[in-house]
Amino acid sequence: MAEIMTPKKVFITGANGFIARSLAIKYRELGADVCGIDFVADSEWGVVVGDLLDPESWQETLVGVDLVIHCAALVSNTASMDDAWRVNVFGTKLVLDAAFIAGVKRFVHLSSGGVYGFEYVDQQDEETPLRPINHPYVDTKIAAEHLVLATHLRGEIDCTIVRPADIYGPGSKPWVVLPLEMMKAGKFLLPENGRGIFLPLYIDDLVDGIILAAGDEQGKGQIFNLCSDEMLTCVEFFSYHAGWAGAEKVACIPTSIANPLADLVGGFTRLMGKPSELGRNTMMMLARKHGLKNDKAKRLLGFAPQVKLEEGMRKVEAWLRESQLIE
Repeated sequence: MAEIMTPKKVFITGANGFIARSLAIKYRELGADVCGIDFVADSEWGVVVGDLLDPESWQETLVGVDLVIHCAALVSNTASMDDAWRVNVFGTKLVLDAAFIAGVKRFVHLSSGGVYGFEYVDQQDEETPLRPINHPYVDTKIAAEHLVLATHLRGEIDCTIVRPADIYGPGSKPWVVLPLEMMKAGKFLLPENGRGIFLPLYIDDLVDGIILAAGDEQGKGQIFNLCSDEMLTCVEFFSYHAGWAGAEKVACIPTSIANPLADLVGGFTRLMGKPSELGRNTMMMLARKHGLKNDKAKRLLGFAPQVKLEEGMRKVEAWLRESQLIE
C-alpha cells in the first residue's frame, strides 16, 4: 500500500451529519484544517450555513481546500424523485463545479451500496452494471456517480467514489435511533420474515476507509465498496434494538404483507404531518438477499475493518445509556 497523504485543508458537505462529523474528528486528529457547510453553523468545527443549491453562499469557504468530501444528500426512501434529483444530482454538480473553480485537487463522493438495487442475487463488486429501479434515492445516487466520473475523466479534479454498506455506531439515526424509537412505539416491522440481509460497518471503519481512498494515489478515478466481511439477517441486527426497547422480539412478516402495510402506516403518518420512512421502498431495502464484496478496497487500499458487530453494539448501547435514550 502506498503512503497515505493527509490534506492540509478538508471541506465536507453536510458537515453536521453522523458520517461527516466523524470524518472531521479524525482529520483534525491527523492535523488537517477542517471546514464545511450545513443548514446550521458550527464555528467550533468550521461549519458555515450553506445550501448546496446556492454555491455563492459558501464558495469562498473552498479557498485553500485540498480535499472535498461530499457527504450531503437527501437520504430517504419516501422522498419524491424531483426532490431527490434536485439535491443528490444537481447539488452534486454544483459542488463539483465550485470545487473546480476553487482549484481543489481531490474530490471524494459518498455514494451508497444502494446503487446496486435490492434484488440482486450475488455479492456485488464495483464492476457490476448499475440499473435504475424507479427508486428516488437509488436512481439519483447512480446519476450523481456519473457526474463525478465525468469530472474525473475531463481531468478537472481527481475523483474517488465510495459506496458504504449499512453504517452504524453511536449517533446513527437510520440504523440506531429511528429503529429504536419505532420499536418503542410498536411500529417497527421487517419484511421477508426478517431474512433480508444487513451489511453492518462500524462508523470508525468507514472513516478509515474514506481516508485511505482520499489519500492513496491508487484511489484516484476508482470506485470502492466499503463494507465489512460480516453479513447477517436483519432480524439478527435489529434484535439488539428489541432488547434495548424491552420488546420480546422483532416483528417479522412476509414481504407481500409488509409492503402494503408499510405504505398504509407510513402514508397516514406523513398525511398527519409527521415524518416517516415507512413505505414499500424501505421494505425493499430491508428484504435484500445478498451483500457486497470489498476485495478491491482491501487489495488497493489495504482496507481492513476492525470492529466486529458485538463490539460495535456494545459501544452503541453505552452511548444510548449515556444519552438517556434507554435506561
